[in-house]
Amino acid sequence: MNFRSRSREEPEINLIPFIDVLLVVLIFLMLSTTYSRFTELQLKLPVADADAQRDYPNEIVVGVTSDGRYLVQGQAVSGRGVEALTQALGAAAQGAKTSVVIITADATATHQSVISVMEAARRNSLNQITFATQSSAAAGSR
Repeated sequence: MNFRSRSREEPEINLIPFIDVLLVVLIFLMLSTTYSRFTELQLKLPVADADAQRDYPNEIVVGVTSDGRYLVQGQAVSGRGVEALTQALGAAAQGAKTSVVIITADATATHQSVISVMEAARRNSLNQITFATQSSAAAGSR
């Protein structure tokens, strides 16, 4: 019987296959990933010059303030929802489907506020919508 103590060898970890697998995964991720660049757009909203202001026989003027409140024909609408605005537009139109809705929105009003006016007009079957603008001379004096 051989009772000699054996010399203990330290186990060796082979890192080469591990590195190979990591490189393959890295190459796969680099090839399959799409890189998109987000850019910021600088926008200037247009200013319109009209020769003469048009006069519509059945016009409904809807004002949108910067904090999201609505005015229909100069009267404040109670509530800021589409339902309240739909009722106010229906009362102002009085069943006339040929009325023109003129949206006068503040420059700092949210996009959603203007879209809410358009949705309320659609619910009342008011299909003629226009936007009020200021002349370039008035915009330049500010």
